[in-house]
Amino acid sequence: MQKLVYGLYSKLLERGLPSDQMPKHVGVLVDGNRRWAKEQGFDAAGQGHAAGAKKITEFLSWCSELGISHVTLYLLSTDNLIGRKAQELEELIGIIVGLAEELAQIGRWKLQVVGDRDSLSEEANLRLEQVEAKTADNPGPHVNLAIAYGGRKEIADAMRSILRKHAQQGSTIDQLAEIMTPELIAENLYTGGQPDPDLLIRTSGEQRLSGFLLWQSANSEFYFAEALWPDFRRVDFLRALRDFQRRHRRYGS
Repeated sequence: MQKLVYGLYSKLLERGLPSDQMPKHVGVLVDGNRRWAKEQGFDAAGQGHAAGAKKITEFLSWCSELGISHVTLYLLSTDNLIGRKAQELEELIGIIVGLAEELAQIGRWKLQVVGDRDSLSEEANLRLEQVEAKTADNPGPHVNLAIAYGGRKEIADAMRSILRKHAQQGSTIDQLAEIMTPELIAENLYTGGQPDPDLLIRTSGEQRLSGFLLWQSANSEFYFAEALWPDFRRVDFLRALRDFQRRHRRYGS
């Protein structure tokens, strides 16, 4: 009976969401895997990370069905690289890389890794490069996997890229200052050429961005869900989309 009611409510929510008002780009701070594992009585955080990885495949299917063209998933921050125990970090990176390979095998999405690749092992980078190459021509939604990602680092890397490019061209500092615009910086971000996120969702009840898409989120709408990521349901996502569509978006004020 409960499943029947849930199914009916989910369909009712979806019917109330006009397709032309869907966000083009949704970003998700995948949060709560470790707490979920603890609540379930698991000794190791890896059980939570594995459950979270399984949820990602499900979530991307929802996005495909709803016509969302771009998704960015915050899977591993630069802070995580410092703050986690070596064994847990190694296991987490292994789960993330395995997830990327599984998504590539499904073949429904174009996958792009965004983040500081120098922080990852040679083996992890090689496997992720193969994932990107394998999915480069996929016609489905564009999915950014934010791995070893930090918003400040992304902006710094964009500035470095601009400086190096113009130094090679022999430009002076004054010449560079004349052409430095927000648009130029945006073009050199990891997500250059993609639409900025319309909606950012964070699970687990935390209400902060933790450096996620700092530059790109200037005009994004935020939605904070109480559910831990492995418990995040389709109906929770539909509620986030309903909330997004009910807002009157104001740019620059």
